[in-house]
Amino acid sequence: MTLPQTDRPKVRLLWLQSGGCGGCTLSLIGAEGPDLITSFEAAGIEVLWHPALSEKSGSEVTDLLQAIVEGRETVDILCLEGSVMRGPNGTGRFHMLSGTGRPVMEWLSELAAKAAYVVAVGSCAAYGGITAAGANHVEACGLAYDGNKPGGLLGGDFRSGAGFPVINVAGCPIHPDWLTEALHRIAAGRFTHEDLDEWERPLAYTMHLVHHGCARNEFYEFKASAEKLCDLGCMMENLGCKGTQARADCNRRAWNGAGSCLDGNYPCINCTAPGFEEPGHTFTQTPKISGIPVGLPTDMPKAWFVALASLSKAATPARLRENAVADHLARPPVDKQKKRK
Repeated sequence: MTLPQTDRPKVRLLWLQSGGCGGCTLSLIGAEGPDLITSFEAAGIEVLWHPALSEKSGSEVTDLLQAIVEGRETVDILCLEGSVMRGPNGTGRFHMLSGTGRPVMEWLSELAAKAAYVVAVGSCAAYGGITAAGANHVEACGLAYDGNKPGGLLGGDFRSGAGFPVINVAGCPIHPDWLTEALHRIAAGRFTHEDLDEWERPLAYTMHLVHHGCARNEFYEFKASAEKLCDLGCMMENLGCKGTQARADCNRRAWNGAGSCLDGNYPCINCTAPGFEEPGHTFTQTPKISGIPVGLPTDMPKAWFVALASLSKAATPARLRENAVADHLARPPVDKQKKRK
């Protein structure tokens, strides 16, 4: 007999924020179909505390954290949003938990040891992200990665109470469904090691490339390229788009009802990957060697791509060539069965 959802034990979730902008929370509260609260209720998730969603503050929160550390309260899922701040000189004192006199990174280490699952929400929590860019004077890192190297706060060998590594729901910011789907599977006891890719990201969204479902795919097929951001053509050749390399389903899963970065006329910057924040060039520039873009599709031989690109450009319809460098569709398709007057 299957018990009604209300009779099942609640899955207890604790959410902390560290070095970051809070953008993943802002994206998450925009969840649709269902909304965030309904999604949590449907999964039987009880939010012990979230800095933007909860009423508790001050000593109420610190008492809760202490109770978890001491084993008087339990936590099933620990979520971190934002990178871990280890500076200065590894002390963590750049980010202290108010009222405790202790760095947040110490609390994170102790709480992670008590959690059945640990989830890094966003690329900052996963790898260090934007906060770790540049000289990284704040010594920012992820929970289990420092950039693309295992380590971070907890170390690459960390395993949670349920035997999992840190689950990296990477993105800058995340799509709400990337997280809620993972949480639903965890709450239902159906999340397995086979659900993770090589960077411990849920395959539910990294099974795809951002290129899949892109509205500019016809331009890509004929290598009809945009020359500036407001153009409609493919942005891979000139404007830095990494949609053929980036692992995410952004163009198959609408954001806020419709759209993606590419639909907003900005190239994909591969924000689900470690090190995306420092590509070595401006985000809107495609590095080239002898005129050939460096960032080719990851699973296609370069020689084949060059050969196919040459053939595609030679066969580009005039309609695509004209529309690619326009900021609106200037030339419609033509049905050759019906001659235009």
